[in-house]
Amino acid sequence: MKNTTIFKISFYAIILSLLMSCDSKKDTDFKVFQFNIWQEGTVVDGGFEAIVDEIVRSDADFVTLSEVRNYNGSRFCDRIVEALKQRGKAYYSFYSYDTGLLSLYPIIDSAAIFPPQNDEGSIYKLVAKVNNHLVSVYTAHLDYRHCAYYDVFGYNGTTWAKQEPVTDVDSILVLNRMSKRDDAIRLFLKDAEADRAKGHLILLGGDFNEPSHLDWTEAAKNMFNHNGLVVPWDLSVMLTDAGYVDSYRELYPNPLTHPGVTFPADNPDKDISALTWAPESDERERIDFIYYYPDKCLKAKSAVVVCHSGSITYSKRIESDSQDEFILPLGVWPTDHKGVLTTFVLK
Repeated sequence: MKNTTIFKISFYAIILSLLMSCDSKKDTDFKVFQFNIWQEGTVVDGGFEAIVDEIVRSDADFVTLSEVRNYNGSRFCDRIVEALKQRGKAYYSFYSYDTGLLSLYPIIDSAAIFPPQNDEGSIYKLVAKVNNHLVSVYTAHLDYRHCAYYDVFGYNGTTWAKQEPVTDVDSILVLNRMSKRDDAIRLFLKDAEADRAKGHLILLGGDFNEPSHLDWTEAAKNMFNHNGLVVPWDLSVMLTDAGYVDSYRELYPNPLTHPGVTFPADNPDKDISALTWAPESDERERIDFIYYYPDKCLKAKSAVVVCHSGSITYSKRIESDSQDEFILPLGVWPTDHKGVLTTFVLK
Protein backbone atom coordinates (compact mmCIF):
# COMPACT_ATOMS: atom_id res chain seq x y z
CA MET A 1 0.00 0.00 0.00
CA LYS A 2 2.84 2.36 0.91
CA ASN A 3 4.59 1.74 -2.42
CA THR A 4 1.32 2.39 -4.28
CA THR A 5 0.96 5.75 -2.50
CA ILE A 6 4.53 6.72 -3.38
CA PHE A 7 3.88 5.74 -6.99
CA LYS A 8 0.73 7.88 -7.12
CA ILE A 9 2.56 10.90 -5.65
CA SER A 10 5.42 10.47 -8.11
CA PHE A 11 2.99 10.09 -11.02
CA TYR A 12 1.10 13.28 -10.13
CA ALA A 13 4.39 15.13 -9.59
CA ILE A 14 5.49 14.19 -13.11
CA ILE A 15 2.15 15.29 -14.61
CA LEU A 16 2.31 18.60 -12.73
CA SER A 17 5.89 19.14 -13.90
CA LEU A 18 4.89 18.51 -17.51
CA LEU A 19 1.94 20.90 -17.24
CA MET A 20 4.16 23.60 -15.77
CA SER A 21 6.73 23.02 -18.49
CA CYS A 22 4.08 23.39 -21.20
CA ASP A 23 2.72 26.54 -19.56
CA SER A 24 6.20 28.11 -19.46
CA LYS A 25 6.46 27.63 -23.21
CA LYS A 26 3.34 29.66 -23.99
CA ASP A 27 3.80 32.82 -25.98
CA THR A 28 3.34 36.08 -24.06
CA ASP A 29 2.04 39.29 -25.62
CA PHE A 30 3.28 42.55 -24.19
CA LYS A 31 2.85 46.17 -25.25
CA VAL A 32 5.17 49.17 -25.46
CA PHE A 33 3.64 52.65 -25.57
CA GLN A 34 5.72 55.63 -26.76
CA PHE A 35 4.07 58.76 -25.39
CA ASN A 36 5.29 62.36 -25.62
CA ILE A 37 3.29 64.01 -22.83
CA TRP A 38 3.96 67.69 -23.73
CA GLN A 39 5.42 69.15 -20.56
CA GLU A 40 3.69 66.59 -18.32
CA GLY A 41 0.28 67.50 -19.76
CA THR A 42 0.44 71.05 -18.37
CA VAL A 43 -0.20 72.70 -21.74
CA VAL A 44 -3.71 71.26 -22.03
CA ASP A 45 -6.47 71.66 -19.44
CA GLY A 46 -6.95 68.29 -17.74
CA GLY A 47 -3.76 67.05 -19.38
CA PHE A 48 -2.34 65.05 -16.47
CA GLU A 49 -5.60 63.17 -15.94
CA ALA A 50 -5.73 62.49 -19.68
CA ILE A 51 -2.21 61.04 -19.58
CA VAL A 52 -3.36 58.65 -16.86
CA ASP A 53 -6.51 57.76 -18.84
CA GLU A 54 -4.55 56.91 -21.98
CA ILE A 55 -1.93 54.82 -20.16
CA VAL A 56 -4.63 52.82 -18.37
CA ARG A 57 -6.54 52.30 -21.62
CA SER A 58 -3.39 51.28 -23.49
CA ASP A 59 -2.77 48.46 -20.99
CA ALA A 60 0.89 48.81 -21.94
CA ASP A 61 3.47 46.71 -20.13
CA PHE A 62 6.11 49.38 -20.69
CA VAL A 63 5.57 53.10 -21.27
CA THR A 64 8.36 55.31 -22.64
CA LEU A 65 7.63 58.95 -21.82
CA SER A 66 9.01 62.17 -23.32
CA GLU A 67 8.96 65.63 -21.71
CA VAL A 68 9.07 64.75 -18.02
CA ARG A 69 9.77 68.01 -16.15
CA ASN A 70 9.27 67.43 -12.41
CA TYR A 71 7.74 70.88 -12.05
CA ASN A 72 7.91 72.73 -8.72
CA GLY A 73 10.25 70.19 -7.22
CA SER A 74 7.79 67.34 -7.72
CA ARG A 75 8.68 63.82 -8.82
CA PHE A 76 6.59 63.01 -11.85
CA CYS A 77 7.43 59.31 -11.51
CA ASP A 78 5.79 59.23 -8.07
CA ARG A 79 2.76 61.28 -9.12
CA ILE A 80 2.01 59.17 -12.18
CA VAL A 81 2.55 55.85 -10.37
CA GLU A 82 0.18 56.92 -7.57
CA ALA A 83 -2.45 58.17 -10.04
CA LEU A 84 -2.27 54.89 -11.96
CA LYS A 85 -2.51 52.94 -8.71
CA GLN A 86 -5.76 54.76 -7.97
CA ARG A 87 -7.04 53.39 -11.29
CA GLY A 88 -6.01 49.85 -10.42
CA LYS A 89 -2.75 49.75 -12.42
CA ALA A 90 0.35 48.89 -10.38
CA TYR A 91 3.27 50.34 -12.34
CA TYR A 92 6.90 50.65 -11.25
CA SER A 93 9.11 53.63 -12.08
CA PHE A 94 12.16 55.58 -10.88
CA TYR A 95 13.26 59.21 -10.77
CA SER A 96 14.24 60.71 -14.12
CA TYR A 97 14.13 64.02 -15.97
CA ASP A 98 13.19 64.75 -19.59
CA THR A 99 12.31 61.13 -20.29
CA GLY A 100 10.58 58.58 -18.10
CA LEU A 101 9.78 54.88 -17.86
CA LEU A 102 6.89 52.86 -16.48
CA SER A 103 6.87 49.09 -16.10
CA LEU A 104 4.20 46.62 -15.02
CA TYR A 105 7.08 44.35 -14.00
CA PRO A 106 9.35 44.99 -11.00
CA ILE A 107 12.40 47.00 -12.03
CA ILE A 108 15.61 45.06 -11.42
CA ASP A 109 17.97 47.85 -12.50
CA SER A 110 17.88 51.37 -13.95
CA ALA A 111 20.41 53.84 -15.32
CA ALA A 112 20.86 57.18 -17.08
CA ILE A 113 22.56 56.33 -20.37
CA PHE A 114 22.63 59.86 -21.79
CA PRO A 115 22.02 62.13 -18.79
CA PRO A 116 19.99 65.26 -19.49
CA GLN A 117 21.91 68.54 -19.66
CA ASN A 118 21.55 71.82 -21.56
CA ASP A 119 18.36 70.64 -23.30
CA GLU A 120 20.41 68.16 -25.34
CA GLY A 121 18.00 65.29 -24.75
CA SER A 122 18.27 62.17 -22.64
CA ILE A 123 18.17 58.37 -22.60
CA TYR A 124 17.32 56.21 -19.57
CA LYS A 125 16.84 52.48 -19.23
CA LEU A 126 15.27 49.91 -16.96
CA VAL A 127 15.77 46.17 -16.72
CA ALA A 128 12.86 43.86 -15.90
CA LYS A 129 12.06 40.16 -16.24
CA VAL A 130 9.24 39.14 -18.58
CA ASN A 131 8.34 35.47 -18.97
CA ASN A 132 11.81 34.48 -17.68
CA HIS A 133 13.54 36.83 -20.14
CA LEU A 134 15.56 39.83 -18.99
CA VAL A 135 14.44 42.84 -20.98
CA SER A 136 16.26 46.18 -21.19
CA VAL A 137 13.83 48.99 -22.06
CA TYR A 138 15.27 52.35 -23.11
CA THR A 139 13.45 55.67 -23.37
CA ALA A 140 14.81 58.51 -25.53
CA HIS A 141 13.86 62.15 -25.95
CA LEU A 142 16.54 63.54 -28.22
CA ASP A 143 17.93 67.01 -28.90
CA TYR A 144 15.23 69.19 -30.48
CA ARG A 145 17.71 71.69 -31.91
CA HIS A 146 19.45 71.48 -35.30
CA CYS A 147 16.29 69.73 -36.41
CA ALA A 148 17.41 69.62 -40.03
CA TYR A 149 14.23 68.33 -41.63
CA TYR A 150 12.75 71.75 -40.87
CA ASP A 151 15.54 73.28 -42.94
CA VAL A 152 14.15 71.23 -45.83
CA PHE A 153 10.71 72.69 -45.12
CA GLY A 154 12.02 76.27 -45.32
CA TYR A 155 12.51 76.93 -41.60
CA ASN A 156 15.68 77.13 -39.53
CA GLY A 157 15.96 73.91 -37.52
CA THR A 158 17.09 75.70 -34.36
CA THR A 159 15.35 79.09 -34.39
CA TRP A 160 12.40 78.13 -36.64
CA ALA A 161 12.78 81.41 -38.51
CA LYS A 162 11.55 81.24 -42.09
CA GLN A 163 14.27 80.80 -44.71
CA GLU A 164 14.90 79.31 -48.13
CA PRO A 165 14.55 75.52 -48.13
CA VAL A 166 17.81 73.56 -47.95
CA THR A 167 17.69 70.93 -50.68
CA ASP A 168 21.28 69.65 -50.82
CA VAL A 169 21.45 66.33 -48.96
CA ASP A 170 25.05 66.76 -47.81
CA SER A 171 24.24 70.19 -46.38
CA ILE A 172 21.17 68.77 -44.61
CA LEU A 173 23.27 66.07 -42.96
CA VAL A 174 25.91 68.60 -41.86
CA LEU A 175 23.17 70.62 -40.16
CA ASN A 176 21.67 67.47 -38.66
CA ARG A 177 24.98 66.37 -37.13
CA MET A 178 25.30 69.62 -35.21
CA SER A 179 22.77 68.17 -32.76
CA LYS A 180 23.52 65.77 -29.90
CA ARG A 181 21.08 63.16 -31.18
CA ASP A 182 23.73 60.96 -32.77
CA ASP A 183 25.91 61.17 -29.64
CA ALA A 184 22.99 59.92 -27.56
CA ILE A 185 22.28 57.00 -29.88
CA ARG A 186 25.94 55.99 -29.90
CA LEU A 187 25.82 55.69 -26.11
CA PHE A 188 22.59 53.70 -26.37
CA LEU A 189 24.16 51.30 -28.87
CA LYS A 190 27.20 50.78 -26.63
CA ASP A 191 25.13 50.11 -23.52
CA ALA A 192 22.63 47.90 -25.34
CA GLU A 193 25.45 45.85 -26.86
CA ALA A 194 26.70 45.07 -23.36
CA ASP A 195 23.20 44.06 -22.26
CA ARG A 196 22.71 41.89 -25.33
CA ALA A 197 25.93 40.10 -24.45
CA LYS A 198 24.28 39.25 -21.11
CA GLY A 199 21.30 37.77 -22.96
CA HIS A 200 18.91 40.71 -22.55
CA LEU A 201 16.21 41.54 -25.06
CA ILE A 202 16.40 45.21 -26.13
CA LEU A 203 13.58 47.73 -26.68
CA LEU A 204 13.91 51.44 -27.45
CA GLY A 205 11.04 53.93 -27.53
CA GLY A 206 11.30 57.64 -27.99
CA ASP A 207 10.66 61.01 -29.56
CA PHE A 208 13.76 61.30 -31.74
CA ASN A 209 13.09 64.78 -33.18
CA GLU A 210 14.43 63.34 -36.43
CA PRO A 211 12.75 61.45 -39.28
CA SER A 212 13.65 58.01 -40.61
CA HIS A 213 15.45 57.15 -43.84
CA LEU A 214 12.74 54.48 -44.24
CA ASP A 215 10.24 57.33 -44.76
CA TRP A 216 12.39 59.57 -46.99
CA THR A 217 12.71 57.04 -49.82
CA GLU A 218 12.68 57.40 -53.58
CA ALA A 219 9.00 56.42 -53.61
CA ALA A 220 8.15 58.96 -50.92
CA LYS A 221 10.34 61.85 -52.03
CA ASN A 222 7.38 64.00 -53.08
CA MET A 223 5.08 63.33 -50.12
CA PHE A 224 4.38 66.01 -47.55
CA ASN A 225 7.15 68.63 -47.87
CA HIS A 226 10.11 66.37 -48.66
CA ASN A 227 11.01 68.54 -51.67
CA GLY A 228 11.93 65.58 -53.86
CA LEU A 229 14.71 64.46 -51.52
CA VAL A 230 15.90 61.02 -50.45
CA VAL A 231 17.71 61.55 -47.13
CA PRO A 232 19.67 58.92 -45.14
CA TRP A 233 18.74 60.34 -41.73
CA ASP A 234 21.49 59.52 -39.25
CA LEU A 235 19.68 57.91 -36.33
CA SER A 236 17.60 55.45 -38.31
CA VAL A 237 20.63 54.51 -40.43
CA MET A 238 22.76 53.99 -37.30
CA LEU A 239 20.13 51.81 -35.68
CA THR A 240 19.44 49.82 -38.85
CA ASP A 241 23.14 49.25 -39.47
CA ALA A 242 23.45 47.98 -35.89
CA GLY A 243 20.68 45.44 -36.54
CA TYR A 244 17.74 47.20 -34.86
CA VAL A 245 14.24 47.06 -36.32
CA ASP A 246 11.75 49.93 -36.51
CA SER A 247 8.65 48.03 -35.37
CA TYR A 248 6.13 50.28 -37.11
CA ARG A 249 7.93 50.27 -40.45
CA GLU A 250 8.55 46.52 -40.20
CA LEU A 251 4.82 45.91 -39.92
CA TYR A 252 3.90 48.63 -42.45
CA PRO A 253 6.81 48.89 -44.90
CA ASN A 254 5.12 51.33 -47.29
CA PRO A 255 5.38 54.97 -46.10
CA LEU A 256 2.93 56.04 -48.81
CA THR A 257 0.03 53.99 -47.47
CA HIS A 258 1.10 54.01 -43.80
CA PRO A 259 3.10 57.18 -43.12
CA GLY A 260 2.50 56.79 -39.37
CA VAL A 261 2.73 60.55 -38.79
CA THR A 262 3.25 61.41 -35.10
CA PHE A 263 3.82 65.18 -35.26
CA PRO A 264 2.10 67.59 -35.29
CA ALA A 265 -1.07 66.05 -33.91
CA ASP A 266 -4.36 67.86 -34.34
CA ASN A 267 -5.33 68.61 -30.75
CA PRO A 268 -8.84 70.12 -30.86
CA ASP A 269 -8.37 71.75 -27.45
CA LYS A 270 -5.49 73.93 -28.65
CA ASP A 271 -5.26 76.73 -31.17
CA ILE A 272 -3.46 75.77 -34.37
CA SER A 273 -0.72 78.32 -33.66
CA ALA A 274 0.26 76.27 -30.58
CA LEU A 275 0.57 73.07 -32.61
CA THR A 276 2.78 74.09 -35.53
CA TRP A 277 6.43 75.09 -35.72
CA ALA A 278 6.32 75.75 -39.47
CA PRO A 279 3.00 77.51 -40.14
CA GLU A 280 3.57 77.92 -43.88
CA SER A 281 4.64 74.34 -44.50
CA ASP A 282 3.47 70.76 -44.40
CA GLU A 283 5.53 69.53 -41.46
CA ARG A 284 3.84 66.14 -40.99
CA GLU A 285 6.47 63.61 -39.97
CA ARG A 286 7.01 60.37 -38.09
CA ILE A 287 9.45 61.20 -35.31
CA ASP A 288 8.21 58.88 -32.50
CA PHE A 289 9.52 55.33 -32.73
CA ILE A 290 9.65 51.94 -31.05
CA TYR A 291 12.72 49.92 -32.04
CA TYR A 292 13.79 46.46 -30.93
CA TYR A 293 16.68 44.11 -31.52
CA PRO A 294 15.43 40.96 -33.32
CA ASP A 295 15.65 37.70 -31.44
CA LYS A 296 14.20 34.24 -32.00
CA CYS A 297 12.10 34.83 -28.87
CA LEU A 298 10.81 38.29 -29.83
CA LYS A 299 8.58 39.45 -32.68
CA ALA A 300 6.52 42.57 -33.39
CA LYS A 301 2.88 41.57 -33.76
CA SER A 302 0.93 44.80 -34.33
CA ALA A 303 1.28 48.57 -34.14
CA VAL A 304 -1.20 51.42 -33.99
CA VAL A 305 -1.10 55.21 -33.77
CA VAL A 306 -2.80 56.54 -30.64
CA CYS A 307 -4.49 59.90 -31.20
CA HIS A 308 -6.94 61.70 -33.43
CA SER A 309 -6.25 60.81 -37.05
CA GLY A 310 -5.94 64.47 -38.04
CA SER A 311 -2.79 66.56 -38.33
CA ILE A 312 -1.81 70.18 -38.96
CA THR A 313 -0.50 71.31 -42.33
CA TYR A 314 -0.11 74.83 -43.69
CA SER A 315 -1.84 76.02 -40.49
CA LYS A 316 -4.95 73.98 -41.23
CA ARG A 317 -6.49 70.97 -39.52
CA ILE A 318 -6.70 68.07 -41.96
CA GLU A 319 -7.95 64.51 -41.65
CA SER A 320 -5.64 61.63 -42.48
CA ASP A 321 -6.18 59.86 -45.79
CA SER A 322 -3.71 57.12 -44.89
CA GLN A 323 -4.33 53.46 -44.11
CA ASP A 324 -2.80 53.77 -40.64
CA GLU A 325 -4.81 52.29 -37.79
CA PHE A 326 -5.74 54.78 -35.06
CA ILE A 327 -6.90 54.41 -31.48
CA LEU A 328 -8.88 57.59 -30.82
CA PRO A 329 -8.48 59.46 -27.51
CA LEU A 330 -10.89 58.68 -24.70
CA GLY A 331 -11.56 62.40 -24.22
CA VAL A 332 -9.01 65.15 -23.78
CA TRP A 333 -5.80 64.53 -25.74
CA PRO A 334 -2.92 65.85 -23.60
CA THR A 335 -0.23 66.50 -26.18
CA ASP A 336 0.84 67.79 -29.59
CA HIS A 337 2.27 64.39 -30.55
CA LYS A 338 0.55 61.16 -31.48
CA GLY A 339 1.48 58.07 -29.50
CA VAL A 340 2.69 54.75 -30.87
CA LEU A 341 1.62 51.41 -29.36
CA THR A 342 3.38 48.25 -30.47
CA THR A 343 2.40 44.75 -29.34
CA PHE A 344 5.18 42.18 -29.24
CA VAL A 345 5.07 38.40 -28.93
CA LEU A 346 7.57 36.88 -26.53
CA LYS A 347 8.15 33.18 -27.10
